[in-house]
Amino acid sequence: MENILEVENLNKIYSDSHFELKDITFSIPYGSIVGIIGENGAGKTSTMAAILGTSKKDSGTIKIFNQEMDYLNNKLKERIGVVFEQMNFSNNVNVVQLSNVLSHIYQKWDKEKYFHYIDTFSLPKKEKVGNFSRGMSMKLSIAVALSHNTKLLILDEATAGLDPKARNEMLDVFLDFVKDKNQSILLSSHITSDIEKIADELIFIKKGEIVLQTSKNELLDNFAIVQCKPTEWKQIDSNVTVSYRNKEHMLEVLVSDKHSLPASFQIKEYSLDEITLLLMEGDHHEGTNS
Repeated sequence: MENILEVENLNKIYSDSHFELKDITFSIPYGSIVGIIGENGAGKTSTMAAILGTSKKDSGTIKIFNQEMDYLNNKLKERIGVVFEQMNFSNNVNVVQLSNVLSHIYQKWDKEKYFHYIDTFSLPKKEKVGNFSRGMSMKLSIAVALSHNTKLLILDEATAGLDPKARNEMLDVFLDFVKDKNQSILLSSHITSDIEKIADELIFIKKGEIVLQTSKNELLDNFAIVQCKPTEWKQIDSNVTVSYRNKEHMLEVLVSDKHSLPASFQIKEYSLDEITLLLMEGDHHEGTNS
């Protein structure tokens, strides 16, 4: 399947900190939703900023719509809808005035679609956006991102500040956005249940490095968390050990193929949150049990 976004060996060093992005490589097929999961400071926002060019990469290639990303190409940039945690619109306009402003910025501004989302999200048309709550601001940012010939949505904590009902409604909007298989989403969220509901592919990032990439179906069908004594660990095939940590005098191990485990091992009931914690807090396995 052709990819809408391809990132290969993306590296970025930050001179004012010890953090860096290291060889970030992934792709997003058309019609898919890819979720980036990681703790605060893991590199989710930094990766998105490098893709968008708001933070200059040191090396690597970024292709979008099968061409090298050109940050001076406004037609290319128009096809990318972006939502970050902070809204970047003037506080002194209402949603109607904002539409008038944006119609002069985007060549393919879709006023009808914009007001469709304004009505869907029940946003007031006459109130200044500076008075909007965090949740309302997020809804407005998403309405804008969806309304200028957008083919790729890049969403960083886009459901933050929304109550559970509003979050579910927003997730349905995202699923509807990709259903014709011509558009895609790159989504980060600390609410793993949101990602679990809508993402096709999962990327786990830790300290600026991708520690696991897999499809959601693969993760749910074949991965597992097991607890064992340190002396029992040798019985697990090193090739399927992904991450591990000590917990209450036992080892907690994430494996990529639960079907290969010895029958004596008891598989623990687990959630995406628990897998995330084990990957973030545990040691990444390099293919040996020694």
